Amino acid sequence: MSSFSVTEPTKRTKWAAGTLVILYALITMIPLVWIAMTGFKSPADAISYPPKVVFEPTLEGYVNLFTQRTRQTDEFLANNPPQNWRDEIVRQYDMVIVGPSKFGERFLNSIIIGFGSTFLSIFLGTLAAYAFSRFKIPLADDLLFFILSTRMMPPIAVAIPIFLMFRSLGLSDTHAGMILLYTAVNLSLSVWLLKGFIDEIPREYEEAALIDGYTRFQAFRKVVLPQAATGIASTAIFCLIFAWNEYAFAVLLTSGTAQTAPPFIPTIIGVGGQDWPAVAAGASIFLVPVMVFTILLRRHLLRGITFGAVRK
Repeated sequence: MSSFSVTEPTKRTKWAAGTLVILYALITMIPLVWIAMTGFKSPADAISYPPKVVFEPTLEGYVNLFTQRTRQTDEFLANNPPQNWRDEIVRQYDMVIVGPSKFGERFLNSIIIGFGSTFLSIFLGTLAAYAFSRFKIPLADDLLFFILSTRMMPPIAVAIPIFLMFRSLGLSDTHAGMILLYTAVNLSLSVWLLKGFIDEIPREYEEAALIDGYTRFQAFRKVVLPQAATGIASTAIFCLIFAWNEYAFAVLLTSGTAQTAPPFIPTIIGVGGQDWPAVAAGASIFLVPVMVFTILLRRHLLRGITFGAVRK
């Protein structure tokens, strides 16, 4: 009679699970691959029907994304030959490059606002979660429910009050205003997630550190934070994804100085209408920071077998 383990899956189960995971990953990657491919298509190939899988790649979408162009007369074009490969691409439409586009500024705004709000959400959320986990706070359950309830409200429901408040305080179209807003929205998520992780860290570790002469803050910094690295990394990714992709507040509260990339990318107009290759190129570049951030923190995303154990 063959032995059977309720904890160790069979080889057939492993192969089946691995096949399903790979199949699911391939299916979910199809839209991302299609967006990346569209960024290298010409405007005609991008809207062709049936859709083209095999096409002649071009950098026209990226040139249109990063430059501003204007149409010129045949005489002007004849007297001013193309200076580089970018000029040659736009000359086919009797146009010349007159300067850089605003995509670089909008992309930088996304980085400042997204990572700035994520840092504040994690910083404040970690302190609040530690307080709820380690100290006796009056009406703690009610406060935690109130904090969570702020996440239940759809953003559009408070859009007008926030717009009026920002206009009165001079925070409209400012980096500080958007960072504070996204921090306020993400704070409930960070507090609840981080509290769960900190609750799993035994109090005995901190008590031993306090006996050894550590202050409460030193015990928090040297004992709790390393143990909670998994939760901090996971929470940071969720907070960044929200702040990075948020569209409604960005459209309502920004228009120039602090406008992020999501409201800007759909407004890219080319010859004869929407410039889909440029939109796809912008979307492809927009995905990179979140992907890099997630890859850098990937080793913290899964709990190790030693999580919660004494570390030497």
